[in-house]
Amino acid sequence: MRLGHIDRIRAIAVLCMVEVHTAAIVPPQGITVGHPAAFVAAAFGGMAAPLFVTISGWGMYRSASRRAEEGHTSDQWARWIIPRVALLCLCQLTVNVLLNVERGGRFEWHTPGVLTLLAISAAICPIFVRTSKSLRSLLMLTLCASPLILGGNAGQDLSWFERVDAANVEDWVARLLWNGTYPVLPWMFFVILGTLLHDFTHEPRIRERGIVLGVIATSATIVISVIEDVDWALTSGDAVLTFFPASMPFLVVSATVVAILMRLLEGSEVSGGNPLMGSRLSFLEPAGRLSLSIYVAHFAVLGLVALVMEGEPRMSLVPAFAVTIIHTAIWIPLAALHERTIPWFSLEGLLRASQSSE
Repeated sequence: MRLGHIDRIRAIAVLCMVEVHTAAIVPPQGITVGHPAAFVAAAFGGMAAPLFVTISGWGMYRSASRRAEEGHTSDQWARWIIPRVALLCLCQLTVNVLLNVERGGRFEWHTPGVLTLLAISAAICPIFVRTSKSLRSLLMLTLCASPLILGGNAGQDLSWFERVDAANVEDWVARLLWNGTYPVLPWMFFVILGTLLHDFTHEPRIRERGIVLGVIATSATIVISVIEDVDWALTSGDAVLTFFPASMPFLVVSATVVAILMRLLEGSEVSGGNPLMGSRLSFLEPAGRLSLSIYVAHFAVLGLVALVMEGEPRMSLVPAFAVTIIHTAIWIPLAALHERTIPWFSLEGLLRASQSSE
């Protein structure tokens, strides 16, 4: 049985990803990192990927747990893992080609990204199913500390185009594992967070205690920012929270926001009631059920936009803002239309079809 609040969270996650990617391709003229509009865009972007990865981890873990309960054999596990890994890697390659740097885009064809991270997660998810909550919690804490352990190896001095490129296999492995856009260290932190949120589904008190600790830690990062007179959050650079590379405070703060959002949207659905706001947010659910397809498809649109705008002057604030909002919101009615007309035609449908013989 699908949970409405999970589909709504998936929708919010992928739509936030669309928003931040669109804002990156059509940045308004004259907007610096200190501008309020830049801060709002960065805030959505900063939470988009953690939410997307966490809810993806939640979903994969739920699917794997169900199969573990059914006593899957090694062959059955292979039929579950291989299509997921293959599809996610193919989707990552497609995204890279659609928004390639040679056509004004942001990626090299070989750039490891968030879908590569999810492919690795799918490959090892059956191990998580057999791992205790205590051990996964310890692993999550270790991943949280990994930015400190990595130090300069996390690539603080890499520019964006250095971060998405690799001169050889050794560089590519480094981008995949510790200094790319979404490297395993530390981004697997959010996948494991998703598995734990799943396991504590019927124990809201435990989740709420974790949220309280996270809010305290978040408050501490703000105090540190004020005392040290440094920016609280930047995409990269000298700040308490940084996205590239993901700093330890960023992991803690974003995990707290993700946990709060999931708890709020859940409402009382888990205990037999309704998700937050009942059916009034159900319009988001089709987009949530189509999140992978939307993620890949929106890069086709952005790739075309990047090609057309290459060498052209930037838009002013209002047109750029309008383009970003329209391109983000349009996927909601498109997903609903898709569900009514061709629900079988999607990447999600392709994955279901590949496993229909199980």
